Amino acid sequence: MDLSITVEKDRIVTTLYEKALNLYLYIPPFSSHPRGVFTGTISGQILRIRSLCTYKSDADSRIQEFLSRLLARGHLRENLEPLFSKAEENATAYLLRSPEEHRELRKRKRDDSHHQVYFHLQFHPDDPPSRKIQKLWRDHVSEPAGDSPLSEMKNKMGEDVDIRKLIVAYSRPLNLGNRFSVRNIHGRGKDVSKFLA
Repeated sequence: MDLSITVEKDRIVTTLYEKALNLYLYIPPFSSHPRGVFTGTISGQILRIRSLCTYKSDADSRIQEFLSRLLARGHLRENLEPLFSKAEENATAYLLRSPEEHRELRKRKRDDSHHQVYFHLQFHPDDPPSRKIQKLWRDHVSEPAGDSPLSEMKNKMGEDVDIRKLIVAYSRPLNLGNRFSVRNIHGRGKDVSKFLA
C-alpha cells in the first residue's frame, strides 16, 4: 500500500506512504533503457502524487523530493525540467477529465487497437529511435507518396486491410539474473509430491 490516510476533523486526508528503507534507485542517466521508460516513470510518479495527495502543498513538496532523488542519481536538472513540465500538464489534463471522458478515451483506445500492428524488437541503444521507425513506416508502407494509403487497400480475400498505426514494442535483452537464476520452477523434474507418494 502506498497511501497514508488520516482524519482531520471531519475530513479524510491522504498522502503518499513511503517505506523508511526505500533506496529510491530510479533509472540512472547512463542506463540502456529506452527513453520512453524514464519519461513514463516521471509521468507516472507525478500523476500518482497529484492523485493521492489531498493538499497541493504536500504534492508540490513530494514532487520536489522526487526531483531531488533523480538529481542524486546523476540526472541533470536541464534534462529533467522539460519532462517534469510535460508530466505536470498531462497529470492536470488527466485529473480534469470527467468520468464520461475517461470512458470515451478507453473505448477509443480499444477501437484503435483493432487498427494497429506491432513491431517487436529487442532494445539496443544504438538502434534508430521508434519515431524514426514509425516515420519510415508512414513514408513507405502506411501512407506512401503517390500511392493509396494502406488503410484503404484490400487483402487477397477482398477484405479491408484497415491498418492505421505501427506500435514499436521493445523487449529488453536478457540480463545476468535471467541467465543465472531459474525463474520457472515448473518443469525441472518430478514434483515433490511424487517422491513422497
